[in-house]
Amino acid sequence: MPSLLVLMIFLPAIAAVALLLLDPQATAVRARWVALLATVATFLVSWGVAAQFLALPEVAGDQRGAVHPQLVHRHTWLDLSQAGAQSPGVKLEFFLGLDGISLSLVVLTTILTISSVLVSWTAIKDRAAQFYACVLILETGLIGVFCAFDIILFYVFFEFTLIPLFFLVGIWGGPLRRYAAGKFFVYTLGGSLITLLGLVSLVVTTVKANPTLTTPFSIPDLSNALTLNPLDTSIQFTLFLMIAAGFMVKVPLFPFHTWLPLAHVEAPTAGSVLLAGVLLKLGTYGFLRMLLPMLPYACLHTGLPLIGAMASIGIIYGSFCALSQNDIKKLVAYSSVAHLGFCMLGLFALNVEGISGGVLQMINHGLSTGALFCIVGMFYERYHTRQLNELGGLATRLPLLGVAMVFTSFASIGLPGLNGFVGEFLCLAGMFRAGDGQGVIFSALGAIGVVLGAWYLLGVVQHAFFGPVHVPAEHHGPGHEPVADLNAREVAALAPLLVLCLVLGLFPQPLLDLIRPDVEAVAKLYGDVHVTNPNTHLHASLNNHASQKNLPSVALGSEVRP
Repeated sequence: MPSLLVLMIFLPAIAAVALLLLDPQATAVRARWVALLATVATFLVSWGVAAQFLALPEVAGDQRGAVHPQLVHRHTWLDLSQAGAQSPGVKLEFFLGLDGISLSLVVLTTILTISSVLVSWTAIKDRAAQFYACVLILETGLIGVFCAFDIILFYVFFEFTLIPLFFLVGIWGGPLRRYAAGKFFVYTLGGSLITLLGLVSLVVTTVKANPTLTTPFSIPDLSNALTLNPLDTSIQFTLFLMIAAGFMVKVPLFPFHTWLPLAHVEAPTAGSVLLAGVLLKLGTYGFLRMLLPMLPYACLHTGLPLIGAMASIGIIYGSFCALSQNDIKKLVAYSSVAHLGFCMLGLFALNVEGISGGVLQMINHGLSTGALFCIVGMFYERYHTRQLNELGGLATRLPLLGVAMVFTSFASIGLPGLNGFVGEFLCLAGMFRAGDGQGVIFSALGAIGVVLGAWYLLGVVQHAFFGPVHVPAEHHGPGHEPVADLNAREVAALAPLLVLCLVLGLFPQPLLDLIRPDVEAVAKLYGDVHVTNPNTHLHASLNNHASQKNLPSVALGSEVRP
């Protein structure tokens, strides 16, 4: 099974290399089919991996750490240890694995990549082989991030995703594609470099405090070491801000969101689907995988008020920005700023309800917003406009597309019975319990965002799909064939997303059960109430050691550093 895990990650990249090297002048038709077969094969492999994962026995809660991967593929590729040395050397590993959270995101990635290929079927005619190669390489990077349990490997995949998306936006995007691609690259790379410095500092500091740690780049081993021997509070605060910088840009949290709307508007439909559906989740996943298990004191005392405030402001700000848009694609882009705010509110509630809701909302947003971008691309391909003032009554001409838009909008605004309701409810309920009253304020602001979300999305539905028929002028008059409704290919691209929106809305428990052990392990660090000051924890450990050795105890006010 570890070899199947490696195959799942690199199968899309192998197909991309085949397109670029073996058949660089492939026709658009051939390139499409190669890409579709590769993405379907990756999806099938991911379900095979999921079946094996679900068949594994569950590890008891008291025997697992906050980060506990399974189906592990762990290979040492550089060992710096020396025989007879006073201190153990450092090992660098190729460490892959899955837990319930990463498995759900991997399956989401494989589904959305298939939809991305299908919605690009007739839209991409120029350099189709290179376009689909970029999509496949991006899929490899995204799956790699979710399967990487080594910090170096995680960061390599994390940064690698910038390259294919940069080319997707910069080559196949709209009129401002080069500016949008450059802004996206500068923002995300700048934040990621600060994160890299924070991760390196975290490893170095942890090794100093735990000199016997031979695998400091292993995320589970590093997390376990920091759980047993937490860092000093001031160090935690500094590392939290450094590591969080790149993740905040990637989410994106207000005010680091300004690159996102332009990137969405200029990107091709496939780029927007993968950007909103998966790439933004790298930020939330980074918080969940790196910061919550490793720096609990800083997450509680700095992250909860800081990230809670930024997420709440982002929900309100993103919603009002969406309300003011005439371009439907930009409206959906700003809605992502608001919806990712709910994810962050849930994660930094730091309790089981909130973290479960945050993870569930990551999946929900990928499905509903991915479907929204697919739909926007479909009617843009027909009418060559996304301006609300140029559209009206589309449901009379395109009834299937109208049904899909109404259903997806309801899922996105959190209608009970659809997926968005469960995720948003858990995020707000978890944040309501968090903090000393501040959680109530954040959850109240989030609830206002729910109302605003219904306002701007139902406004689009009413204006563009109902009322008097109004389409661009070039589609009137003799000689123009009537615009066709959804075809079989487009139905195949949308149907899995819409079905999952309904299934997760009616039966969210299987997904919650899948992520429950990992969520509970993280929430256990916070005790659902508080995190002990690591300095107090350190003094207690030293005094316990002193009592065993008949040494004088350490006063609480003493200057002691781990």
